[in-house]
Amino acid sequence: MAKPEYETHEHDVIVIGAGGAGLCAAIAAAEAGVSVGLICKSLLGKAHTVMAEGGIAAAMGNVWPEDNWQVHFRDTMRGGKMLNNWRMAQLHAQEAPDRVLELERFGALFDRTKDGLISQRDFGGHRYARLAHVGDRTGLEMIRTLQYHAIHQGIDVYMECKVERLIKDGDRVTGAFGYWRNTGQFVLFKAKAVVLATGGIGKAWKITSNSWEYTGDGHSAALWAGADLIDMEFVQFHPTGMVWPPSVRGILVTESVRGDGGTLKNKDGERFMFNYIPEFFKGETADNIDEAERWYADKKNNRRTPDLLPRDEVARAINSEVKARRGSPHGGVFLDIFSRRSPDYIRKRLPSMYHQFKELANVDITKEPMEVGPTCHYVMGGVRVEADSTAATVQGLYAAGEVAGGMHGSNRLGGNSLSDLLVFGRRAGMHAALYAKNFGGQLVADSGQVESIARTMLEPFNRSGGENPYAIQADLQETMQTLVGIIRNEAELKEALKRIEVLKERAKKVRVEGGRVYNPGWHVALDLASLLTVAECSALAALERKESRGGHTRDDHPYADDEWGKLNVVLRMRDGRVWVSREPLPEMPPELKVLFQERK
Repeated sequence: MAKPEYETHEHDVIVIGAGGAGLCAAIAAAEAGVSVGLICKSLLGKAHTVMAEGGIAAAMGNVWPEDNWQVHFRDTMRGGKMLNNWRMAQLHAQEAPDRVLELERFGALFDRTKDGLISQRDFGGHRYARLAHVGDRTGLEMIRTLQYHAIHQGIDVYMECKVERLIKDGDRVTGAFGYWRNTGQFVLFKAKAVVLATGGIGKAWKITSNSWEYTGDGHSAALWAGADLIDMEFVQFHPTGMVWPPSVRGILVTESVRGDGGTLKNKDGERFMFNYIPEFFKGETADNIDEAERWYADKKNNRRTPDLLPRDEVARAINSEVKARRGSPHGGVFLDIFSRRSPDYIRKRLPSMYHQFKELANVDITKEPMEVGPTCHYVMGGVRVEADSTAATVQGLYAAGEVAGGMHGSNRLGGNSLSDLLVFGRRAGMHAALYAKNFGGQLVADSGQVESIARTMLEPFNRSGGENPYAIQADLQETMQTLVGIIRNEAELKEALKRIEVLKERAKKVRVEGGRVYNPGWHVALDLASLLTVAECSALAALERKESRGGHTRDDHPYADDEWGKLNVVLRMRDGRVWVSREPLPEMPPELKVLFQERK
């Protein structure tokens, strides 16, 4: 019988994911003179980069001339609790200012200081105001600018195309296989190099800021292709997502609200974050909170308030307030900016937040507080990459943005995501293009692999009875929310892994009805493999790491352990099973170590 012919496209480099990292990679590869294909799961412009509202972290020194890359590097490492890949953090801090200026040359319009420089705002964990911003719509402006620039580079864009698996020729990646979401038809991409820029894994949790695309496609595809994953235990729960009404639960409330003066309060009106500073003198009340804030700013030597502590610390504090029954009526806390800022200031600085609450919750943030609570937002873990080139541990594969691990350690500072994708998206595209130019031999996409993937994808249509894919996804999200959430322990993590095994068996029996055209049930059924894989990786890594650090808190191991602070948890797929190991972090050179001996 003749083998079926699939729609086939061939490029030197394909980039999977069309958010900020993917666009930067595609632009850099195209500028290097190679043929580039850009694949996006939904429509071009529908990227999570848009959700990054606060700004781009870069030590430009426009507001505080004392700021420099060394301070930014130190803040990033301390925010990640020293588990970051030091070289990635160094490159990021050094190159971020140039990438912001490059974005401006591409046409981005930034807010300005009185002197006409790019404006920069305060954000949690950053010593100085260093987030270059466009109101609270920075990610949107970034995507607009990058898309406009990319389409003039001769890049072929494949929209509404879901990549299921990477294709290998021996030990190297030589393409990808997937399908068009609207027609259900299969499509094969042949490429000398593949860049993963697929974002995160948030749809494995019930309450998340992530939308339907974030099902861990890149993480799982890399793992299945033989690449290493690292740090999958570190999942960031952004402290401020909407909690009411239920239809919008989890939607992000930018950190810019707190950066521009907003404060967190419990149901009694208390600014509770002061209670979560270990060295803070006890007995403070709302009557002398201004004095307390001055004390804190002087103590930290950085004009900060405890409302702008790193995200992991704020999320745990809110979680504790809610558990102690000091939360808001709908299970969060209050975020108040109207008490400290004028209506005109709020509408000018936070236009998206003003309209978001007005339209979705019927709340006027210029007159009343917001109800907010933690929401699964970002995974620090991802594909293990070489710092300078972003190369994965499988030949021909590169990764940048949220799908790549190492840059943020155990906790990402706000604003570092946008500069991360600018810096490493560009590097991924440059090095993928260089690899493609030096590609030796024939470009082969093994037909046996393709046929096997296609058969597996069609299996849900061939069952006369079976499981509902939506039910399995809902059960997985409930499992991860309750057992692998902000606070973990050994018993619950082991229970989560047992449940995931049951869900994996159920997923083998999933059934969908109808045809392949516009079939959302089939799409969910196909996403289950990735969701279950990344959920298992996260739970396994969380069980392995017996300490609390950054985005990983174990109430049975409540303190950071110096020995664990020298180790990555590494995950590999072998013989159809995920294996866990501990491996030492790269050693930081002495000239960078000395930065941490200076006053904070």
